[in-house]
This record gives sequence, C-alpha cells and structure tokens, in this order.
Amino acid sequence: AFRVNIKNIPTTGAGETTSKQLWNSQLMGKPASHALAEDDAGRMKHYRRAILRAAQKTQIDPAVIAAIISRETRGGSYLQPDGWNSQGAAFGIMQVEMILLDHLHIWGGGTYSGKDSEEHITQACSLLADFIEDMNPSWSPEQRYKGGIAAYNCGPAKVTSTDVDRNTEDGDYANDVVARVQWYKLHGY
Repeated sequence: AFRVNIKNIPTTGAGETTSKQLWNSQLMGKPASHALAEDDAGRMKHYRRAILRAAQKTQIDPAVIAAIISRETRGGSYLQPDGWNSQGAAFGIMQVEMILLDHLHIWGGGTYSGKDSEEHITQACSLLADFIEDMNPSWSPEQRYKGGIAAYNCGPAKVTSTDVDRNTEDGDYANDVVARVQWYKLHGY
C-alpha cells in the first residue's frame, strides 16, 4: 500500500448515528470521532504490539489500524466472546466479513487465526491494502486511501465515486475512520 499524509485527507468525521455512541454528548463530526477514539484508547493498548507489527508487514499506517479497530469493535469492547458480530457475518477485532474470509481461503484450514491475534490484524490490513491499491487510478492518493477505507466496510464494488461514504455503514464510515486516524496519529500510533 502506498502512504499518504493522513492530515491531508479531508473528513467530516462521525455522522449523527455514530455520534450517538457518546452518551450524554452533543458532539458530532470530527470532535465526536476524536472523543470516540479517545474513549477506546485504553482498550487499544492491549493490541498496540500486534498493530505495530501488522503495520510493518503491510505498510498500513498503525493509526489507520487503530482507528478501524476503534470503529469496528470500540477497541474490542463490542467483540462477542466467540469473535463474531451479532449477525454472525464478520469476525475478529477488525470485523472481517465472512465472505472475504471464504474468498481468501483463510477460513477453515488456511492460515486463519484468533479473533484479536496479530495474524488476524495482518490479514485484515492486507485486505485494506488491496482495496486502497485497487481504487480508481485517476483519483488522488488521498481519495484512493479514503476510498479503500470505505471499501473495507462496504466492499469495493460499492465505492464508485469520490463520495466514498455513499454506501457505507451509517453513511460515515470512511469519514469517521479518517477523523479517528488523525486522533491516533497525535497519540502514539
């Protein structure tokens, strides 16, 4: 994956639905995303070593990994004991969709590993790197990076314009993740 200066990626931050995860708060947008990232920071310490190793292996910025873990499972606090989401469709700390696990042949006998392992994080980051790389080549590097983050959530076929959040969960996935990335960049990732 190629690197970009995450500070150069425009973001609106968390939308209304995502912002409601902050109890008794009127925050929205980037301030809400930053507050959510900060709220998850203590739990994120448990995964720091695995995040840094996965980042080194895949060239995905560690702050991006932390931000996706924060968005997907609130630093692990939303992760079910068996590692699956409540619908049984996504697995692990980074909530990789089962259909992608099947496609990569890592489910049922491959190199697949535990719900919060370094191996799981590395596999998820490899998917993200592929999504970023495969975004529209006419887009700027920043647009491709943000588009890859959106594709991680909704699949690359649903990211067809630079309005990357059009089909993402709650319509704010990439914008929220990018805002959380900016917070994690300032706090040790």
